[in-house]
Amino acid sequence: MARLTGQVAVVTGASSGVGRSAALALAKEGANVAVVARRKELLDELAGEIRGLGVEALSCPTDIADPVAVESVAKMVVERFARVDILVNNAGITTPKRMLSDITVEGWQLTIDVNLNGVFYCARAFLPTMRAQNGGTIVTVASFAGVRPSLLGGPAYSAAKTGVISLNESINLAERKNGIRACVICPGEINTPILKRRPVPLTDDELATMLLPEDVADAIVYVVTQPQRATVEQMIIRPTVLRANYTRNR
Repeated sequence: MARLTGQVAVVTGASSGVGRSAALALAKEGANVAVVARRKELLDELAGEIRGLGVEALSCPTDIADPVAVESVAKMVVERFARVDILVNNAGITTPKRMLSDITVEGWQLTIDVNLNGVFYCARAFLPTMRAQNGGTIVTVASFAGVRPSLLGGPAYSAAKTGVISLNESINLAERKNGIRACVICPGEINTPILKRRPVPLTDDELATMLLPEDVADAIVYVVTQPQRATVEQMIIRPTVLRANYTRNR
């Protein structure tokens, strides 16, 4: 039996990778899903797949680094569905030049704007609706780089993900009284399209050991289907086989 029938989920970064897998996984559990990302064509395609699962879908092409645009999306979702039960903050970005020695100011600002500020903008936009209905679950996909910074992620990415972990704790501290719970998931390396931005291409053997998007999507479903009395505050998921030289820029 579908565990999320009648609920409404919003998934950012839904056009590919973890976001796409999460949106489909939530839809399979019966949730109506609003998908958010910058690439309209891919979102529209995903929305069609979600409707094929027998639930409703809303395509919301948006740059989450724009707080005004995020507020517009929140208004659109509430007008369409009248509620929001699940927010999955998944959108993220990295830059090829990410080392302290070569990252630009623009690269730093972009990384922080999407990976940290965007999470805040989305939470801020949807929290009023969750408060009004006295319940909701926010799941943010951070990174193991936020738990243990490394050269692999670079300083801007690691700082943003560390900030996201702190923001998640702050949401729980402030919103438990409103029936709202928040979880941050910190995955290790995942085989997603974002790896194409790595300055050094990865081999097929290296990719084969990594997590897959559906592994994280399954974790998201686990978190949001826990009984209201249970809050999974943080989850770390890493590949069983770790690549030997994790401190290199690969």
